[in-house]
Amino acid sequence: MSELPAVVRPPVHEEVVDGFGTVRVRPVDPHADAEVIHGWVSEERAAFWGMNALARDQVAEIYAHLDTLDTHHALLVVRDADPVALLQTYEPEADRVGECYDVRPGDIGVHLLLAPAGSAGARPGWTSALLTVITSYVFLTLDRQRVVVDPDVRNEKAVARFLKQGFTAGPVVVLPEVDLPDVYIPRKDAQLAFLDREVAFPA
Repeated sequence: MSELPAVVRPPVHEEVVDGFGTVRVRPVDPHADAEVIHGWVSEERAAFWGMNALARDQVAEIYAHLDTLDTHHALLVVRDADPVALLQTYEPEADRVGECYDVRPGDIGVHLLLAPAGSAGARPGWTSALLTVITSYVFLTLDRQRVVVDPDVRNEKAVARFLKQGFTAGPVVVLPEVDLPDVYIPRKDAQLAFLDREVAFPA
């Protein structure tokens, strides 16, 4: 079977951040972006992403499946020409997290994997700048009212990062195992956290 041609998909959000660069959020191309994503998820630091043991083609297959869904979306965050983060958004009522809290209209779920430390000129303030662009995308471009995140309770760095960005800690919940023909996700003890639009963008 021949390789699919690489496709750079147009951005769905673009923002110039003073002193940081131009940040674009664009849909993942499952095949063209598989090498970059596989490199990130294979690292030990990305253990909580759950793809450490997967081959490049398996990662491509997962994102090809995700690309067929209307409720879950994978996006690559690019600073100038450099990929710097993998962003996944989802409708909470169509995800296992929706079984664990009271979903409100206007909620959106987010998963975020940052590029390795030191890549693409990463420096102090890097994470905060990226999270600011991502909150602009989900609140303003997608016109949502609240973001929910569900990092593994053991992922203390991720929990602290979200709280520093203004998220409010919610309950610790058990996200149930998902075992379907197209996807398997193990059970997870997760720390829910929420960010309201009026907190991120006060009037």
